[in-house]
Amino acid sequence: MLTALTGGMKGNRWFSLIDKVYADRTLELAWAKVRANAGGSGVDRITVDRFAKDCPRGLLDLKEQVRMASYQPLPVKRTWIPKPGTNEQRPLGIPAVRDRIVQTALRQVIEPIFEHQFAEHSYGFRPGRGCKDALRRVQALLDEGGTWIVDADLKGYFDTIPKVRLMGRVEERIADTRVLALVRSYLDQGVMEELTLHKPTERGTPQGAVISPLLANIYLDPLDHMMASVGFQMVRYADDFVILCRSEDEAKAALTRVQTWVLENGLTLHPEKTRIVDATRPGGFDFLGYHFERGYRWPRRKAMDRLKDKVRALTPRTSGVSLGVTITRLNEALRGWFGYFQHSHSTTFPNVDSYIRGRLRSILRKRAGRRGRSRGNDHQRWRNHYFDKLGLFNLTQAYALARQSPR
Repeated sequence: MLTALTGGMKGNRWFSLIDKVYADRTLELAWAKVRANAGGSGVDRITVDRFAKDCPRGLLDLKEQVRMASYQPLPVKRTWIPKPGTNEQRPLGIPAVRDRIVQTALRQVIEPIFEHQFAEHSYGFRPGRGCKDALRRVQALLDEGGTWIVDADLKGYFDTIPKVRLMGRVEERIADTRVLALVRSYLDQGVMEELTLHKPTERGTPQGAVISPLLANIYLDPLDHMMASVGFQMVRYADDFVILCRSEDEAKAALTRVQTWVLENGLTLHPEKTRIVDATRPGGFDFLGYHFERGYRWPRRKAMDRLKDKVRALTPRTSGVSLGVTITRLNEALRGWFGYFQHSHSTTFPNVDSYIRGRLRSILRKRAGRRGRSRGNDHQRWRNHYFDKLGLFNLTQAYALARQSPR
């Protein structure tokens, strides 16, 4: 994309970008991504499948609206979903399909411009990077002696980014006024909840917007470069970051730097969740689903709770589904979970395997006309190898195989 845009940049700012946004190829690629991601309908109730039925005309209409500067995004539909590990709910914003397409097209055009300058230690929502890359970097720094950790938490980050300052950072690289107007239109989207329209505030990126993660990275990029310039080893994934230091004094100095920058930029550190931790002592710290402590790591409590919730949903004792189908569904969830958490301490997996087999024994016990959860003779009646023969994914065995040296 940077090569395609060469010639449009003057004084490190990019001009004449809007035609790239409404180009046929850009909109077609954007639609392909939106369709692949599926998702629900917005306030206009138009689903992905419905848009697909008249896709050529829909894309042409969007092209003309963006080209003629008549395009305006619809309000975001707000729904509430359970917050994992708590009894609370969190808001989920669902933009209209048409808006997701234009946002994706816009992101495809402007993301390379900012991606080109983003700091090396930023991993969240970036092409070719992900959680595993961030975790590898954290582990490498721990192994090098960076065991004093600044465990920072930005309070309500996505909801509190100052919009005016954010636009200022976008304008540092982009001069096309129509592209800037498009970005601003998303920041100024209203939110529709049931029949009530909530007007936009002066803070926050749009809920559920395709472009929100990019805007969030743009706003924190100066923090990334500032910390790197003074020698601190920070690893950031979106608004979640840790700073790995070699001494307590260094950690205190790093935290002071962060506190100053955050205050100056209109954000807030969570007073209860931001702390300095000695990772060599009991307590440790959490990052991207893992808990790090005393040279080891394992799934954090919330990650374990989410897995157990998933297993419980798939293994009700009153299930009328065959055991084979239940195991097939379990295996899909377990393989994905293991793919992420396979670097945990070895003691993690036997406990999970035991829990899952216990759930399956409870189903079999119920079908045998007996009450309650599995216990006692159930372990003799349906031994571990019984589930192995049925093809149940065994986390302990998978861990052992993963640790074998390749020949």
